[in-house]
Amino acid sequence: MRPSHRPSVPRWLPPLLLGALFGGAVAQDRSSTPTAFAVQAPPGAHVPPVPLLWQATAGDNTVYLLGAFHLLLPSDYPLSRDVDLAFADAEKVMFELAPEEMSSPQLGLEMARAALRNDGTTLDSELPAATVARLRAWETANADLLARTGMTAASLQAMEPWFAALVVTLTEMSRMGLQPELGIDAHFAARAAAERKPTTGLETGAQQIAFLDGMSVAEQRQFLDEALTEAGKGPEAMQAVHRAWREGDAATLWQQMALDMRASYPALYQRINVDRNDAWLPAIEARLSAPDGDDTLVVVGALHLLGKDGVVEKLRARGHAVERICSACKAPATDTAVPTN
Repeated sequence: MRPSHRPSVPRWLPPLLLGALFGGAVAQDRSSTPTAFAVQAPPGAHVPPVPLLWQATAGDNTVYLLGAFHLLLPSDYPLSRDVDLAFADAEKVMFELAPEEMSSPQLGLEMARAALRNDGTTLDSELPAATVARLRAWETANADLLARTGMTAASLQAMEPWFAALVVTLTEMSRMGLQPELGIDAHFAARAAAERKPTTGLETGAQQIAFLDGMSVAEQRQFLDEALTEAGKGPEAMQAVHRAWREGDAATLWQQMALDMRASYPALYQRINVDRNDAWLPAIEARLSAPDGDDTLVVVGALHLLGKDGVVEKLRARGHAVERICSACKAPATDTAVPTN
């Protein structure tokens, strides 16, 4: 029996694809508001988020590793001075997806195409009766919010369960005001474009979609059921995760997200987290050994930096010096910031 106090799967599956469900809204907002990164809180009212930021060094080269929250609130800006200094020092910026793909309406279309049922069946036909009843109740209660994603209860019937789970999660995140166009990825993509810093992606949208579409039928059903369970709890669970990110609380994020994922969905944890981290390492290490001497800021989901399977510990295991940068932390250099259990 899984502990009831821990957030579920929808908290950690590729969040960039959640933004794609807006059907290009992210791209539109970013192009029409190129200075979105300059969002300011009222004077005296803002405490910058404590960054999940590490620095890996090799010779004259530095790679900054920034743990992102992919959907944020206006009040999460401006960011900390530590993060701004890392961006200023970096000549290049790497993301999970290249900014041009992140902001492309085509990504949402490709995701919908992958999730589309092509055998004449409906979503309900693949779900247990109890899940069908819960989904119907959720759709009825959230018709207006659901419409903001471009979906309706009827259109969901043509989709796979994993897609429906993402729609539920996105809808609930939008309820508390979290916006993909304010996520760390969008923030630094806009800044990099404004300052003409080269950017690149560690993987493609097709690869992220494959992670989801490759889930077994049983995993997809549980994924949707968990999304509905979390939705029924209200915004408190997501607020707790967001608060832990704002506080730079790596230990809490690890306990609430990664341990639950690893215990309840070991195969999916391997595919979503471990395999992707391993695939990213060569590109990150290449920046540490690059002859151009340029420093690089790497912006990825916070979970990818945590634990023994995270990028930070994997780089250390390969002999690289890595330390946390956190002027607001009580003990910024201690390894307790990267739990390894």
